[in-house]
Amino acid sequence: MGGFSLIHWIILGLFLLLLFGGNRFSNMMKDVAKGMKSFKEGMTDEDDDARKRYDEQRRADPTRLPKDQDPIDVAPRSADPTSAPSRDDETG
Repeated sequence: MGGFSLIHWIILGLFLLLLFGGNRFSNMMKDVAKGMKSFKEGMTDEDDDARKRYDEQRRADPTRLPKDQDPIDVAPRSADPTSAPSRDDETG
């Protein structure tokens, strides 16, 4: 009760097939596949463009970081994560 059985799905499928027809349904599936293919190609093109821009920036000035990347802090830290970090103006 409340769920569709196998016979309900078959009847619904036959109804949709009659409503849309075999050729129309096939054309719709082809259009969906073409849309997915063009979407994937567009995403690949954007990735290639971004990679080219990054490579050009690195060739121009290899020491310059990209705009969206902050410098990495490589200062040594103490082994105890609960202790407060030491300050530069403190002695000892």
